[in-house]
Amino acid sequence: MPERLIDLPDADATGRLGAAIAPLLEAGESVLLYGPLGMGKSTLARALIRALTTPDEDVPSPTFTLVQFYDSEPPVAHFDLYRLTRPEETAEIGLDEALDEGCAVIEWPERLGDDPGAWLGPDRLSVTLAEQGDGRHATVFAAGAWEEKLKDLNV
Repeated sequence: MPERLIDLPDADATGRLGAAIAPLLEAGESVLLYGPLGMGKSTLARALIRALTTPDEDVPSPTFTLVQFYDSEPPVAHFDLYRLTRPEETAEIGLDEALDEGCAVIEWPERLGDDPGAWLGPDRLSVTLAEQGDGRHATVFAAGAWEEKLKDLNV
């Protein structure tokens, strides 16, 4: 899988990464957000969703609802899998339908097990956020159609 390292000195840079991913996202694709609590997964997801909807879209964290759906082109679903105990639970919260009709942004994709591809389509972008000095960095891995699109990711 192609890989790219992106410096994120502040929350605004994390948001810019989300906004840069948004126009490249197509129906059936997913963006997987990895990283410990407080690394900026929700910040990145919020910016991505606002880039697909409107700049003032209310984008609450789906920590308790598990998923939020948004009308956009393509339609986007924001999943927070932190509270799931088994990958099979994603069927109960609509992951399959979300990917059939649009795209998905997924926080805590570790809950999908060792092979997220078993639950998702082949076209996905994995973003791992980690501390780096006073800021953070994102390690971005591309699979499927994202292997070509990664070259077009301008941040």
